[in-house]
Amino acid sequence: MSEVSGSISLINLLPKEKQQAPMRYAIKLLDSVLGVKKMDRMYKQHKMSGLDKEAFAKKLLDVMNIRINGGKTLQQGIPTSGPIVIASNHPFGGIEGVILCLLIGQVRPDLKVLANQGLKLFPELSDYFIFTNPLSERDPKNTPSIRASIKHVKQGGALLIFPAGRVSYYQKDKGRVSEHTWNRVIGKLVSITDARYLPIFVSGQNSPLFYRLGRIYYRLRMFMLARELLNKTDSQITVSCGYPVKASHFKDENTAQIAALCRVQSYCQDPSWDREWPADPVTDLKPLAAETPWAEIEAELNELPQGQRLLDHKAFSVFYGYQHQLPKTVYEIARLREKVFREHNEGSGEPIDTDHFDASYTQLFVVNNEQQKIIGAYRMGRTDELLKDGDTSKLYLSRMFDFKPTFVNQQSACLEMGRSFLIPEYQKSFQGLFLLWRGIGAFVCKFPQYKTLYGTVSLSKLYSNRGVAMIKQALVTPTEDVKPFNEYDFELPVELLDYSRQHDLADNLSALLACIEHDGKDIPILAKHYQKLGAKFHCLGIDKHFNDTPGLLLSVDLPNAPEKLLKLYLGDSWQDYKTAQ
Repeated sequence: MSEVSGSISLINLLPKEKQQAPMRYAIKLLDSVLGVKKMDRMYKQHKMSGLDKEAFAKKLLDVMNIRINGGKTLQQGIPTSGPIVIASNHPFGGIEGVILCLLIGQVRPDLKVLANQGLKLFPELSDYFIFTNPLSERDPKNTPSIRASIKHVKQGGALLIFPAGRVSYYQKDKGRVSEHTWNRVIGKLVSITDARYLPIFVSGQNSPLFYRLGRIYYRLRMFMLARELLNKTDSQITVSCGYPVKASHFKDENTAQIAALCRVQSYCQDPSWDREWPADPVTDLKPLAAETPWAEIEAELNELPQGQRLLDHKAFSVFYGYQHQLPKTVYEIARLREKVFREHNEGSGEPIDTDHFDASYTQLFVVNNEQQKIIGAYRMGRTDELLKDGDTSKLYLSRMFDFKPTFVNQQSACLEMGRSFLIPEYQKSFQGLFLLWRGIGAFVCKFPQYKTLYGTVSLSKLYSNRGVAMIKQALVTPTEDVKPFNEYDFELPVELLDYSRQHDLADNLSALLACIEHDGKDIPILAKHYQKLGAKFHCLGIDKHFNDTPGLLLSVDLPNAPEKLLKLYLGDSWQDYKTAQ
């Protein structure tokens, strides 16, 4: 507390030994010019002096008639216990700090705020703060405050920080108002405390005069902050938060790189970038078809040539076949496809998921012999057979993509991979995906002309629009060889585009998805698997024949996949496959 008890004044920012008469007169003049005196009148008129921190924050917001949007959602997103580092952009320079202290503090009474000295202006809020000088990143005087912050978080506390260290300002090189580079201290806090990280975005800007004066001389912005706080009277302020991100997502040891990632995670919460998916074209779901009796499937499997039983592994067998050989089995595969796809908002709405391509494509599927059921399948198009007459309409994906003659499916024999599924109990197990790929490996060893696999990975609309846009930006390298007929049209925010030009977005994709996807989901397991195989991602389009689901087109040059994966999926025949003509 300063000597000027019960008052709001710039003198509160000075140590006692400097509060001498000449300085008092100068400060009094500045208080008047900068709007602090007006703030002090409000402070006294509404008897705010001496209130506890929560009561003061509430009173200030009530007196200024500031309405908060998103407060309850923010509070619901804050873990009620355990170490958490919370960071926000800094659009106004004052009132957002009061708002966030109040909202977060009501959920986490242990909240501390790493704040600049300017907030000493409000002594009633001082119990929230660990004071520092964020404008001087390497100032040795900051060391005790940083140590105190780390200790607080490591002891299980909640910490709020505004890592820009200054108010958002007009940046000439960007041509817009934007956050300053975030202080690497946020990277340090996240990387060494093993805390979760919660990004927050506060919407809004200061007055045009604030930015004009800042372009003349940057320190004029600081002189305007009291007036900017007062001009938020009768305003509505929106706060948005992401989902807590686990410390394990921040793999980079460079704290500046982590700080840049934390910054863009904050911008990813900007509600102006969020939008709902259009209404699904499939809304009427017919009852699923009845399950095919196992005896009928088993009878068909027993009639298959022995060579179409690709492998046996423990209780499982992998087969390939055709609809004319296995009508009941393919019917059951189509029923299971529809059942699984509906869980991902991708179903056709029909009793089974089928089309005329089932008759010309190869079905590869895994059977659990003990449980007497099909657990997963792939549908494969053999392009050397399907394109004998050059008619690309015989390819399922030709309805989704405009394949130029230079695309790989018209250059050599390929397998068009699609309609893959695993029943729910195998979707998160290594075993299910492993068996499918062991089957694919056995198939290509049997037919070594197929060196290239291509197909789509569906990006379920259970992802947000933002998540799909991020995946596209991170993974796709556009090519002239293929274009989608129905482009996925979603404009990325400029801050994320800036980040992607300076950093490897693919490396940090999991961390970015974790903060915007409500269930913390990562990129699809199948996409990750194709990445490990060295896939090239060509484009992303909307499948109008699959409930308007976004599909990520990729191709894999299988002989050049990592050796350890070739050995895993192709077994002892992997070298023969690589060298076969």
